[in-house]
Amino acid sequence: MNGYSEIEREKANLINATSISLEQLEKSKNETLYFEKQRAMNQVRQRVFQQAVQGALGTLNSCLNTELHFHTIRANIGTLGSLEWKR
Repeated sequence: MNGYSEIEREKANLINATSISLEQLEKSKNETLYFEKQRAMNQVRQRVFQQAVQGALGTLNSCLNTELHFHTIRANIGTLGSLEWKR
């Protein structure tokens, strides 16, 4: 009878240890999923930010090129205008 009680105690201990291990694995899995989700979200944010910056730079360069073009035209008109006065 004493041996049977020992077996039952060991069985209960094994079940308890297994339950604790499963809980730890579940917690670890959930933490891993959380961090992977955060990493994926950060990657998406970074890509969106990079695309926004590239778009802004494209717009800025376009505006600057247009402004430079207009400035050059105005300067040339001014130069041509001053040449006509000298004739």
